[in-house]
Amino acid sequence: MTDLQASTAPSLSYELYPPRNEAAAGSLVETIAALEATAPDYVSVTYNGSPARRRASVELIGHLIEHTRLRPLAHLTCVGESRASLDRLVNHLVALGVRGVLALRGDLPPGHDAVGPGELPFARYLVELIREVEARRSASLAAGRLAIGVAAYPTRHPESPSFQHDVEVLLAKERAGANFAITQIFFDAAEYAHLVAAARAAGVRIPIVPGIMPVNSVRRLTRLAELAGLAPDAALLARLERASTDAERRRIGIDHAAALAHEAFVAGAPGLHLYTFNDAVDSVAVVDQLGLTGAGTADAAGADFGDANALASAYAEAANRPLAHA
Repeated sequence: MTDLQASTAPSLSYELYPPRNEAAAGSLVETIAALEATAPDYVSVTYNGSPARRRASVELIGHLIEHTRLRPLAHLTCVGESRASLDRLVNHLVALGVRGVLALRGDLPPGHDAVGPGELPFARYLVELIREVEARRSASLAAGRLAIGVAAYPTRHPESPSFQHDVEVLLAKERAGANFAITQIFFDAAEYAHLVAAARAAGVRIPIVPGIMPVNSVRRLTRLAELAGLAPDAALLARLERASTDAERRRIGIDHAAALAHEAFVAGAPGLHLYTFNDAVDSVAVVDQLGLTGAGTADAAGADFGDANALASAYAEAANRPLAHA
């Protein structure tokens, strides 16, 4: 993996979510410190659920900006927010120091098949809104740009009529102003390679970063698969079921995630985004096994937190590299 890393310089990033209670908050501080030591290019922070949970997301972003050298990538979702409230929130995040946003539609509430009145129906409209705010705040951004990420799906989105429709949606989000995409979880690197090939054939040019989670229990695997609308990976499920200790299951999850990431790199992946579940141990073990390190925090002395150009530059070179299966 050392030679591969040297030739491609992949980006490294993680996902965190806000703590649910004081005990979790204490653990999260330790998790953040462990992740920061790997010098990731950025750390994304989820944003969903109740208003209190959403406020907690903004508070976590503020903590990262004030107390760490990590660059936050703020998740934003259309569901449950009016256009006016999203406009205010984007402005607030920019004022806070955020220079990167992951624009998502979000999960619909149970029993609903569409967003509510006054809400943006699709992520591409959120991308457009963020660009509108960026234009209005060009002076405060010192002519810099916000880095905007979006979601991509190696397998069909549960609500989508087809895989090709998902590819067309990704192209629409790029045309709306997205800079890069992060994938939903997948269990087969061939699915990632197929997505990239289909996206390139359709005209998508933004980098598509694989999102991978180390899975260390049968319960987590089945739950993840359910949420993503996927069938659990049969081989991984069998190995986890046969394991007799938590340590063995943890090792299985780490090895599987590292192997999947390696295969994605071989297929031309420009970086790796790890869904941590707020547990640094497994994610850092994957990073160590791959021999990865990010470039986002180690040399950031004197730089403004979340500089848009610095955040986007992690993907610039990758965007111009040919992908093996494209």
